Amino acid sequence: MVHRRRITAGKEDPARIGERYGRTNAPRPAGRLVWFHAASVGESQSILELIRRLLGAAPDIEVLVTTTTRSSAALLQRDLPPRARHQYSPVDTPAATRAFLDHWRPDVAVFTESELWPRLLCEVEARGVPALLINARVSQKTAGMWHKMPRTAAALLSPFAHIYTQTGDTAEAMRAIGVAGARITVTGSLKEELPPPDAEAEALAALRKAIGPRPVWLAASTHEGEEMPLIAAQKIILNAAPDMLMILAPRHPERADEISAILHAQGLATARRSAGELPDAQTQVYLADTLGEMGLWYRLAPIAFIGGSLTEIGGHNPYEPLRLGAALITGPHVGNFAEIYARLDAAGAVARARSADQIAKAISALRDETARTGQQAAAAQVLGSGTAATDACLAAILDQLPAD
Repeated sequence: MVHRRRITAGKEDPARIGERYGRTNAPRPAGRLVWFHAASVGESQSILELIRRLLGAAPDIEVLVTTTTRSSAALLQRDLPPRARHQYSPVDTPAATRAFLDHWRPDVAVFTESELWPRLLCEVEARGVPALLINARVSQKTAGMWHKMPRTAAALLSPFAHIYTQTGDTAEAMRAIGVAGARITVTGSLKEELPPPDAEAEALAALRKAIGPRPVWLAASTHEGEEMPLIAAQKIILNAAPDMLMILAPRHPERADEISAILHAQGLATARRSAGELPDAQTQVYLADTLGEMGLWYRLAPIAFIGGSLTEIGGHNPYEPLRLGAALITGPHVGNFAEIYARLDAAGAVARARSADQIAKAISALRDETARTGQQAAAAQVLGSGTAATDACLAAILDQLPAD
């Protein structure tokens, strides 16, 4: 019943619904199989560099990646290298998890961030499959729940031979519920070490030609409830700078029709990427309603507001825009990336804004080249400190793999 509703809503792929019950026509490869389990786009993209390096370590290593969303599946089908494949993760029932594990028989299971399913973990442990938790992140809300149910939380983490956390706060939350300190290593975030997203050269050239010398700012990875204040900020900006172009890239492009209706109701001239349109001199908002093209938008906009931060989503990855030289603005809710934002705040490498007026003011200030380049230089210095997350996770996976 639940999956029928999700298929109707476009949230499940009807052609692959069997994978949600552990059924598949894809064969299990012959080599040593490392299984990565992630949630959605951000988590799955964060492990791509680790997967590439793992596959380069030995020719018989194979990789399986499971996720839960159609958007992550589409991007992984495009981005995964040879000897790696994607499946939808099984629902957390005994029959589905057993069917999945019976078929794939992974040699190592690698879970990412906070995507933990009790039944799946129990089955992994029962079969003696070595398990690792990498890029682990615990929100303040989850840490509070763990504090109330420490035995349950500790049992959820018990199958992992070792846990690699993004921050010391997450490590402390785990130690507080009884996880042995020897099982935890703080590595920093895998996302901090990723190369910036690519951009198709012809598309980038066409967009640059269409935009011309106009000033541009980007609202990236926005969620429901965030577009209205961001659109209001654009209207404020247009009063002072009528040629300013806003690129609006929603986190979930399937919301594009809804957002387009809002833009038209607000009287803003709009062009849509999904319709093959380019912005012209009259376009005030360019709706970037496609998947996998953030590399384009970050290269086109020297100023970027990162969504998921005006509402209590917890923020999104700031590393990609920073690595491509964008000056950064964020809202107040960045708990998912608290450690990096604290470092950026301390260095004066990010602007904070919580309302349309404040967003417009921050964008106007960053149009000044001196202010913008100063913030960009401070961010580059923060990113230059780097982490060792990829090296640590790669070594751990190779250590857990059986000899070839």
